[in-house]
Amino acid sequence: MLRAMSGSRLGRRAFVTLVSKALAGAGALALARPDPVPGRDRDPNAFTGQETFERLLTLAHERAWSELPIGERIGAIGMALRQTPYVAATLELYEDREVCSVNLRGLDCWTFFESALAFARMLRRGGRTPEALLAEATFLRYRGGQLTDYASRLHYTSDWFFDNEHKGVVRLITRELPGAARFTKRVSFMSTHPEAYRQLKASPDLVRKIARVEAQINAREMEYVPKEKVAEAQPFLMTGDIVGITTTRAGLDCAHAGCCYRDEAGVLRFLHASTTQRAVVLDGELATYLARVSTHTGIMVARPLEAT
Repeated sequence: MLRAMSGSRLGRRAFVTLVSKALAGAGALALARPDPVPGRDRDPNAFTGQETFERLLTLAHERAWSELPIGERIGAIGMALRQTPYVAATLELYEDREVCSVNLRGLDCWTFFESALAFARMLRRGGRTPEALLAEATFLRYRGGQLTDYASRLHYTSDWFFDNEHKGVVRLITRELPGAARFTKRVSFMSTHPEAYRQLKASPDLVRKIARVEAQINAREMEYVPKEKVAEAQPFLMTGDIVGITTTRAGLDCAHAGCCYRDEAGVLRFLHASTTQRAVVLDGELATYLARVSTHTGIMVARPLEAT
């Protein structure tokens, strides 16, 4: 197509402009459409939970999940994952290299919402394989959708929100909610506690990279809704909205995360992998849940956008 265009009466400048636009469009398409890794090239530890995966596919077919709006689709997937055991650190496969993995047999608060979102996006695109799910997870989990090393992973919730808004995966709606306020807390936990992460403990270079990422996060303007204002904001939240729960813990932006779920009675509840109940559960009203935990200070909210 480009060769035919170059031989037409279009001037050189017009041709270059059209080529640039075509290449830019191709780049945007590549960013929005993650490429599955062939099964033969997949790390043997990258995917766990084939039984759960197949069960979700069966439910998706029977209940036409792919036809639901993405928020409702995430809610349906999340509800189907209830009672999955809480298992931490499933992403930490290796000390010396980073591999994107999905473990549907055990979920923590982060891998729960991320897996539900990845599965929802995969369904919309027509994907039906672990490779397709891993491709979606890679796109969500790594800065710019590109896995390079441990530092390319989006470790801080606010950074995950920022990067995935840039990629067109979510829209940050916190600033639009009643009671929203400037979030001024600075992140530093990872670079100041490298001994807590075996990858950082083994690599001073990674610690320096993480410190640079933290500086970038701290230079941004972010908002949150203080927990005493969350009840007022709840009418504006929807099933599938991703919630990062801000914390008093030094050096961290958020210490927990999950999804909103509006039940049949219209109550906005918190769907998450619970550290206390040791499983994925549908908890009570979001504002009530926040009030129970003294270290929770409020919420940041990202609304998923439909995969294209």
